[in-house]
Amino acid sequence: MKLKILKNTVLLLFISLFMVACSSKESPALTSQNSTLNAAVSESEDDEFDSEFEEADKVVFDPLEDYNRWMTSVNDKFYIHVFDPVSKGYAVVVPKPARVGVSNAFHNLKFPIRFTNNLLQFKFDASMKELGRFMINSTIGVLGLFDVAKAGGVEPQEEDFGQTLGHYGVGTGFHVVLPFLGPSNLRDTIGFAVDSAIAPTTDASLKYQIPDNAEKALGLSTAYYINKNSLHPGEYESLKKDALDVYTFFRDSYEQQRAKEIEK
Repeated sequence: MKLKILKNTVLLLFISLFMVACSSKESPALTSQNSTLNAAVSESEDDEFDSEFEEADKVVFDPLEDYNRWMTSVNDKFYIHVFDPVSKGYAVVVPKPARVGVSNAFHNLKFPIRFTNNLLQFKFDASMKELGRFMINSTIGVLGLFDVAKAGGVEPQEEDFGQTLGHYGVGTGFHVVLPFLGPSNLRDTIGFAVDSAIAPTTDASLKYQIPDNAEKALGLSTAYYINKNSLHPGEYESLKKDALDVYTFFRDSYEQQRAKEIEK
């Protein structure tokens, strides 16, 4: 019953969204003509420097730091001793073209997440591009195995519910490291849960979803992450090798990247 209510609500929201009509920096006052050029150049350089490091200077709200550091260590050991070796073994067995095809297919299946969140942000052009991409890749692209749309110049319009919440001014909340999944925050964790509920690769009893139980859903998710990691060999080690503090490096990098994605 709750799922039916949720589906009806989303449908009404979808219809409403289409009916809604889409709709200085002050120049610094200079006190001396002789100093105009030097002051302007100096201010421009300062603004550029401040802009570049503004996000890095922000203090991340991290009341769970002790837990987060412990979970980062657990995830690191899991990655090095289990996940990465399995991914490498998988890469040996499955040729790269096939793995790229699997990656494309998973990306195509997650179309509802991107389409819905573009709509929720009133990005109608982006949502129509996503719809077009899904139709092209699901047919000409053989169920998404080939990204024909991207080859034709139609890029993916990446949006998720965490970005949607950020778009409407919802703050990050506290930082949290999720088991196996890594860095996140309260806002993005809620967003991940919502996106997972509408993804075709999970089991929430929606008609278009593939797995019909939690075990199959877990199997699909595991296959997705192993396949994804197999296409990025050595990336994790490369990211952390120069970090003085692995935890703060991943934490700050994650928060800065998410801020940039929301600003787009």
